[in-house]
Amino acid sequence: MVDRQSVCVRRLAGGSRGRIIGFSRFLANRRVTTQSLIEGWGSTSSQACAGHHVLAIQDTSEINFTTTAEHRRGLGETGKGGNVRGALLHAMLALDAGTGEVLGLVSGQIWTRDGRVETPHSQRLSTEKESQRWLATADAAKGVLVRAAMVTEVSDRESDIYAKWDRVPAPNFHILTRAMSDRLIEGGKLSAAKLQLAGEADVELRARPGRPARTAHLVTRFGQVALKRPQNSIETGLAKTVTVSLVEVLEVGAPAGAEPIVWRLLTTHTVQDPAMAWQVVAWYRMRWTIEQFFRTLKQQGLQLEDSQLETAERLMKLTAIAARAACIIMQLVQARDGASAQSAEIVFTPAEIDTLQALVPKLEGKTALQKNPHPPKSLAWAAWIIAKLGGWDGYPRSKPPGPITFRHGLQYFQSIAHGWSLRDV
Repeated sequence: MVDRQSVCVRRLAGGSRGRIIGFSRFLANRRVTTQSLIEGWGSTSSQACAGHHVLAIQDTSEINFTTTAEHRRGLGETGKGGNVRGALLHAMLALDAGTGEVLGLVSGQIWTRDGRVETPHSQRLSTEKESQRWLATADAAKGVLVRAAMVTEVSDRESDIYAKWDRVPAPNFHILTRAMSDRLIEGGKLSAAKLQLAGEADVELRARPGRPARTAHLVTRFGQVALKRPQNSIETGLAKTVTVSLVEVLEVGAPAGAEPIVWRLLTTHTVQDPAMAWQVVAWYRMRWTIEQFFRTLKQQGLQLEDSQLETAERLMKLTAIAARAACIIMQLVQARDGASAQSAEIVFTPAEIDTLQALVPKLEGKTALQKNPHPPKSLAWAAWIIAKLGGWDGYPRSKPPGPITFRHGLQYFQSIAHGWSLRDV
């Protein structure tokens, strides 16, 4: 998938009927489960995250597949309506908290809805709701990220669940979430909390659907609050209050017609000074990376939603595999500037790394500017080689290689790697 930038089984098979049948049998095999594929995400991420302060960012995306009224492919409803049915992908992506580099996928869930639930939301326990994914994924991450120096789980408003605040935090496992509403706290509401001024700053906001990119003038305040258990909760065993830090971010002078930024960020990190308050804001802003991950998986990359596989079971397995491929594509693009300290082993097999090493003398020039500047067998070193194979000239002053260059380089490399594997036959 990384090589061909596609999830189409016919394209992946390269025209070979035998490989088409092989891929199809793999997806149909009952011993190959969606859950086991998801558990495999963390096998390389665990090592990559060791010793890092990890931002474990989680979010959900709808994977919509076109169906007809007569042929739903076993898929349930999503939010699109009409003849669109699909699956839901909930993923947790690990980033280095200092550099923002993608360390890998951690955990998640993939499911399709089986009809509509008639029991009112307020009368169901968290384990009986789709929202359980926020707690379950965070709990699964604790095992994968056990070697991390620290973990900060980052998520948006939908995950602002009181049971999560009470049950998920652990030593060196923190939560950072944007408040869903003006929550009840001891002494009133979040909007009325007594806070200290952290200062003002101009921040570049990225473009998003319905909002063009702009420079926002933000005012930030911080303090400590005690969240109160919701009065209508039917959950048992929850504490009456949970003490957290509140970092409030308000935009001043927003352009006419634009919705001003109002973020109330809740975190289990202790925020005692302005520097830490702004650090919390910076960590939260890294959440955009998982949105880029979903774009790489869908419209701007692998085009997962175009798959014509016939059954929901196979589509969900394909989604789990494609998620890993999308993560690798992001890591390769990030590594192009040499900032990544990750090993090439997180993407390439030992045999492929041997092939890369054999290619270096052929791709390097005579001058220092034409040498691979990165540590041998690092991901940045491998990305330099793949970019050269894709047509990049290698000069620092040139435009950095993009996804298309990497795609061409990977296609060329796969042919070379296959030939290299036959050298002793």
